[in-house]
Amino acid sequence: MAPRAKRRPRIEPTFGEDSSSLLDLRLGPQDRASAPSSKSGAKSKTRKPGGSGPRKKSSAKKTAKSQSAKSRGNARKRQGGRSGAKRRSRKRKTGFRIPAGVARLFKRGAYWSAVLGIWSVIAVVCVIGYYAAYLPPTSEWQVPARPPNVKIVSLNGDLLANRGDTGGEAVRLEQLPPYLPNAVISIEDRRFRSHFGIDPIGLARAAYANFTSGRVSQGGSTLTQQLAKNLFLEPDRTIKRKIQELVLAFWLEAEYSKDEILEMYLNRVYLGSGAYGVDAAARRYFGKSARLLTVAEAATIAGLLKAPSRYSPARNPDLAEDRAQLVLAAMHEEGYINSGEAKNAIAAPAKAIRRHTTASENYVADYVMDVLPHFVGSIEGDIIVDTTIDPAMQQAAENALRSAIKANRQKLGVSQGAIVTLDTAGAIKAMVGGADYAKSQFNRAAYAKRQPGSAFKPFVYLAALENGMTPQTVRQDQPITIGGWSPKNYTKEHYGPVTLTRSLSLSINTVAARLAHEVGAGTVADTAKRLGVTSNLNRNLSLALGTSEVTPLEIAAAYVPFSNGGYGVLPHIIRRIKTVDGKTLYSRSGNGRGRVVQRRDVGNMNLMMSETLLTGTGRKARLDSGRPAGGKTGTSQDFRDAWFIGYTGNLTTAVWFGNDNNSPTKKATGGTLPAATWKAVMDVAHQGLPVADLPGVPNLPVNVAVPRKPQGQPLPPASVGSGRNPVPPAPVGGNGGNGGGGERRGPLGLLRNIFGGG
Repeated sequence: MAPRAKRRPRIEPTFGEDSSSLLDLRLGPQDRASAPSSKSGAKSKTRKPGGSGPRKKSSAKKTAKSQSAKSRGNARKRQGGRSGAKRRSRKRKTGFRIPAGVARLFKRGAYWSAVLGIWSVIAVVCVIGYYAAYLPPTSEWQVPARPPNVKIVSLNGDLLANRGDTGGEAVRLEQLPPYLPNAVISIEDRRFRSHFGIDPIGLARAAYANFTSGRVSQGGSTLTQQLAKNLFLEPDRTIKRKIQELVLAFWLEAEYSKDEILEMYLNRVYLGSGAYGVDAAARRYFGKSARLLTVAEAATIAGLLKAPSRYSPARNPDLAEDRAQLVLAAMHEEGYINSGEAKNAIAAPAKAIRRHTTASENYVADYVMDVLPHFVGSIEGDIIVDTTIDPAMQQAAENALRSAIKANRQKLGVSQGAIVTLDTAGAIKAMVGGADYAKSQFNRAAYAKRQPGSAFKPFVYLAALENGMTPQTVRQDQPITIGGWSPKNYTKEHYGPVTLTRSLSLSINTVAARLAHEVGAGTVADTAKRLGVTSNLNRNLSLALGTSEVTPLEIAAAYVPFSNGGYGVLPHIIRRIKTVDGKTLYSRSGNGRGRVVQRRDVGNMNLMMSETLLTGTGRKARLDSGRPAGGKTGTSQDFRDAWFIGYTGNLTTAVWFGNDNNSPTKKATGGTLPAATWKAVMDVAHQGLPVADLPGVPNLPVNVAVPRKPQGQPLPPASVGSGRNPVPPAPVGGNGGNGGGGERRGPLGLLRNIFGGG
């Protein structure tokens, strides 16, 4: 048997770096299949050297190369095996492998998010820069000065009111109780102490709340942003304003400390009812300085920041209390108060007072602000105005006026009134301009012009005295016609000859008209002007019966010379004006008008006018303890106005009642409601004052001529009576009016005084 041909080793193909040099993939003759017979091997051995020699050498080279490649391949397999084992081991350790697609998606998302974030930042910067360009240069940025406050105080230094654009004083942060600023921080901006002007957390929370609710239910503005808006920007809701607010908030945080920003905010924020700043709000709602607020009151004021009108304790006390409880809860959560303080504040909620909005001191404050520019011009800083107002007299006048209107609104048909009190130098001690300041801010005491009726007659009688007559001069009370004008007494009855004293005390119209005719209407007008009446006066005979309109303040000032010995005064309310640091801007000096009435005439007038309170139409005004006083009643045409103006050696007071629409009262006369109110005011005002005699009145019994009774009529008591007369005809130049209304007395109320207007 022929020997078996030796099997050649198999060449393994290798794919690597230089595979072409290691293995030739082209088939050679020796690579082709041959017959499995033994001849093939013999033939192979007997090939010619020319053909088989080189081929065998090439084959050997290829065999060596293939073996080298095979060893390298095996090494790679062994190394790959070890790497695979490591990967399998790592996979067994982690238990999770991120799919390649997810990893690629994550990488792409991170990349594009970064790109988008960068472009978003660039866009935001561009938008901010665009709108910030509308702001002034940063070199011109400065916090505007807080509007000046005018602190108005009484004669003894008590605060009457604050006036100005803020309505309150500027207070330092250290002057406030710590729980007041903490209440504001806890409910409005809890991260105020840590943020840089804006609160990203708050903005995100507000955005989420607004998105989920579908409406703007929360705001993300910080206290710094709110301050920036209040200081520099208009309150419109635009992108431009919001971006400018952010820029200015950053600037405030860079320029000022947190305490300075908080102090500016607390002194400027609007808190409803015209109050700007916490001090104004404290005085408006609780009648006290912000320095004295309790925890509950501080929480109530902090609660106003969300919606000042809605949560006002004066308008909606229940809503204000609920809001304050939320503030207290926030304060407790932030650690500003403990649980005991929170419980006590909730158990004793703050109660707003109405007096601040209704008090008569507001009429005083408004009047001060009206006259203030004449003394200091423009106001550049906070000032203090010392007034002549006596708090006790002011309160007495307010109480008397309100009580009188409350008791007689239906009975006598009066809805308004005014009272003003002056001392002998013309200083205004009390001024009540209406029944309720909250309902009407018009100051009737200073500005309401009404017909004084018979209250104007003292100027007629003074003119008569200055033209040679005396209190004992007799004139006839009888029908009279002057230029077609025929004034009448109330009952159209006449009593013949009466003295001037008796005629004035009983307010007889015919005698007053006769005296005005004798001395001249122009003389009467000049006399009234000399004493202090400033309104225009019609120079006709109807002037004698008070048909020209005057204000309570000016006619009261014109009566003062009767109380001080004949010296004219300029009514004034300001004593001194100074800055908060004590610099005096104005101090009153001067003596008024000087002498306007001779002392003898003053004495005679006081003798006659005191009789009005003793036996005439003003008996209800007689003061307690017999203090000497004089005065005059007045009632205008159709009972539209009722007056009493009287004085002592210390004070002069004018009282008016009527209706703003000039409608008639239900026969209210000067001798009834005004006289009684005048007495109530003056009794309180004179407490503690020494009794002073009326100037020039002799200490002798007063002999008063008794008028003859008219035929067929009983003589009425001297203490009652008032009358009325029709409007004078046009040729006389009068504008209508009368000297007074009727006053009735007697068991059946039928006996009327027929001696003239009251």
